[in-house]
Amino acid sequence: MSSILLLSLIAAAGVLLAGVAVALPPAIRRAETYGWDAGAGNRSQPASLRDRINQPFQAFAERSGRQRRLNGGLTLAEHLARADIKLRSSEFVMIQLAFLLVGALLSLWRFGFAPQFVIAGVVAYLLPMRFVKFRQRRRLKTFNGRLPDMVGLLANALKAGLSLPQAIEAVARNSTPPISDELTRALREMSLGSSTPQALVNMVRRVGSEDFDLIVTAITIQASVGGNLARILDGISHTIRQRVQMKAQISALTAQMRASGWIITLLPFIVAGILNIITPSYFGVMFTDPGGRVLLVLAGISIFIGNMLVRRITNFRV
Repeated sequence: MSSILLLSLIAAAGVLLAGVAVALPPAIRRAETYGWDAGAGNRSQPASLRDRINQPFQAFAERSGRQRRLNGGLTLAEHLARADIKLRSSEFVMIQLAFLLVGALLSLWRFGFAPQFVIAGVVAYLLPMRFVKFRQRRRLKTFNGRLPDMVGLLANALKAGLSLPQAIEAVARNSTPPISDELTRALREMSLGSSTPQALVNMVRRVGSEDFDLIVTAITIQASVGGNLARILDGISHTIRQRVQMKAQISALTAQMRASGWIITLLPFIVAGILNIITPSYFGVMFTDPGGRVLLVLAGISIFIGNMLVRRITNFRV
C-alpha cells in the first residue's frame, strides 16, 4: 500500500506541475526572438525548445515581480488601510483569535478531538483575512474604474496653468472616494516635506493599482527629463479608458463560465462538509482508511487543476 501511495503522489505531483504550466499565461514573445535583428538587419532564428519551455515560467516570474513591487512587504496595518477597514492591527488580530476560538470550540463540541478540530480552527482563523482581501479587490476595482476620469481632470488642470501639486489638490476636491481619500493623503505627505513623485509612489504602494503605477512612472520620468505632462496624461487616460471598457466587456462575456467554474470547484467540498456533519461515521472512512486518504488527495489535486484550467480559459490580460 505504501508503494502505491508513493506512486500516486508522484503521479499527482507531475499532473499538478503540468496543470500549473498550462494555466500560466504565455510569455510575451521578445523582439529579438521573432522580430528584426537591429544589428544584422535580418530575421533571427525562431525560439528553441528550451526557450519555449521557459516562456510560461518567465511570464510567471515577471508577473510575480510586478506584484511584489505593488504588494510585497505589506504590513497588517497597510493591508487594513488598503481595504479601507478602520481597525488597528491589534484589534484585527483579536478578531482573528476570536474566530479561531469559536471555530475550534464548535468543532470540538461536534466532533471531539479529531482532524476536523484543527481544520475548523485554521479555516475560521483565515476568514477575516479573506474578507480583507475581498474588500481590497472591490476597492481596487472601484479605483481603477474611476482612474480615467481622474487622469483627465489632472491633465485639464495642468493645461489651465496649475502646477502638479495644485492640480492634484484640485482633483482631490472634485473626486469621490477612494481617489479623493488617497490624493488627500498624498497632499498631506507633500505638505510634510515629501516630494511629489515620492508621495505618488507611496500612493501606488497603498492602492496596488498597475494602471496608476503607469501614471506615476510617467510623472516621475517627466520630472527628470521634462516634457508636456498634460499631453502624456491625455494619452494614458485614453489607453486606460479603453482597457477598462475592454475588461468590462470580457468580464460580461465570461461571467457564466467563471460562475460555473466556481460552482463545480466548491460543490464537492460543500457536499463533503454536509455529509461529514450529518453522518460522520459514513464519511469518516475517507480520513481513517489509507485508500480514502489517497482518494481525497487525488480529488483535491484534480479539483485544483480543473479550477486553474477554467481560470486560464476565462482570464484575459488586457
